[in-house]
Order: sequence, then structure tokens, then C-alpha cells
Amino acid sequence: MKKTDQIQQSSHQAFAIFGLLFGALVWGLIWYPYRLLSDTGLSGVASSFYTYSLATIIAGIYYFKHWRDVFKLPSSIVWLSLAAGWTNLSYVLAVIDGEVMRVMLLFYLSPLWTLILAHFVLKEKTQPSGYIAIATSLLGAFIMLYNPNISSLPLPRNAAEWMALSAGIGFSVSNVITRHATHLTLRAKSFAIWLGVVVVTLCCVPFMSTGLVAPNQIATTQWVVILLIALLLIAVTTLVQYGVTQIKATRASVIFLFEIVVAAVASYYLANETMTMNELLGGALIVLAAIFSASNFED
Repeated sequence: MKKTDQIQQSSHQAFAIFGLLFGALVWGLIWYPYRLLSDTGLSGVASSFYTYSLATIIAGIYYFKHWRDVFKLPSSIVWLSLAAGWTNLSYVLAVIDGEVMRVMLLFYLSPLWTLILAHFVLKEKTQPSGYIAIATSLLGAFIMLYNPNISSLPLPRNAAEWMALSAGIGFSVSNVITRHATHLTLRAKSFAIWLGVVVVTLCCVPFMSTGLVAPNQIATTQWVVILLIALLLIAVTTLVQYGVTQIKATRASVIFLFEIVVAAVASYYLANETMTMNELLGGALIVLAAIFSASNFED
């Protein structure tokens, strides 16, 4: 390989790693602006609707010339859109009302569900490391969730934690659909995610006691935060997708775990949240399980 090619490949790798780290940084911090919007009276459903709608509009204008290909997309993108839509909405609702680290760790049980779904739906053979990941995830969840003063069963203790658990399951479903729908472009998958959140939030509106806030009732400062989140969503989707196409799945999965470190530091300093010893131990096992599950899908 020529020296210029080596330099070019190294620069691509470096930018890909930056993209993944940026994604982990954003997802480890994005709960905070959503909480700020919630504190000003804008519900999680409403803030999700406007942030993802704005992201869809901005990206739609940028990719305007590709809109003619919309009607050529297969039906699998609909299921991807709905699964990803629920994943992102339930995650936002969870981090607004729940403890950030408990929500994050419950979400990171997603490798467990991905392994199970990949085994039974995609008929992929589970490696020994996969079985270790399943056992370690379950043990970590048991240690973190078990509290005899609340329940004899190791279950989520409130609605936010159930949302976090469902977000992880939704994320796993999205991963399985994505792995199966290799014919979809990265651009199509991005729009599927953004539009999916918009559709799912609209489906939730009839069940809200207050309904969806009209755009003219949103304050200027709230719109600034909404715009900031929308721009971050576009940037993080683009950079992360570039990263995962350049970096092996095993390495990318480990890099993504930086999100937990970011969330832990941010929740401590921004929300004064701390973790108990059993939460730390259970969380460590869940992170270890994520690493094991990554080796099960090694390229």
C-alpha cells in the first residue's frame, strides 16, 4: 500500500472514531436539554415531536434532490421507522423523569435482546461469548433492580424505567431490521428514524391530558433549545453512520460505551444523581455483557 493511501486510510479511521465518540458524547448529554424543556413546561412528547420534525425538515431540504426515490423504498422501512420511533421517544421520556444512569443501564440491556432476536429471527448462530453476554446481562439487571423493600421481583420500579427497558428492546428490534434490510441506504435509514419519532409522537397525542402545544405557544428560548437538539440529531446521525461503516462492529460497540461514562459524569454534576453500590456492580456487569455481545457479532 502506498504511503499516501495509508495516510488517507488513517485519516478516515480517525474521523470515524471521532464520529463515534461524538455520538457517545451527544447521547450521554442529550437528556439535559430535554429536561430543561420539560422544566419550562414542554412535555417529552411535545419536545420530541418538534425536535425530530425540525431535524426532518432541515435534512429534507438538504437532501431535496433525493425525494424522488422515496416511493421506491421497500416496506421494511416502515417497520424500521416505527421501531426506531418508539425507541427514541421512550428514551427521551425515560431520561426526563427517571434517574439518568439507571435509565442508561436499562437501555444498555439492548445487546441481550439483540442476541435473542438475532438467534430466533435472523437464525444467526450464537457464539459462546453470546451466551456469556446473556447470562452476564441478566445477572447485572438482577443485582441493579433487586430491592426487597420495593418488590420481591427484580423489576423496574417506575414508569420511566419501564420506558427505558422498552427503549432498549425497541433499539434491538431496529438493529435486527437494519441487519436484515441491507438494501436500505444510510440516508433512508436516517429519515426512517426521524420520521418514525414524529409519527409515534402523533400517535401518543390522543392519550395526553394536555395535547400537543401549538408552535406559537412555544417561547423563543424553547425554540432555541429545540433547534440546537435538532441540529445535534442531524450531526450525530450522520457522523455515527459514517463511523459504523468504517470501524468494525466490535470496536464501535466498545467506543459507544463511552456514552455511559459521559452520562455518569453529567448526571452527577448536572442533576446531583449518584449510584448505590448494587447499581454500580449491576451496571458494571451490564457494560461487560455489552462487550461480550459485541464479540458475538464480530465482522
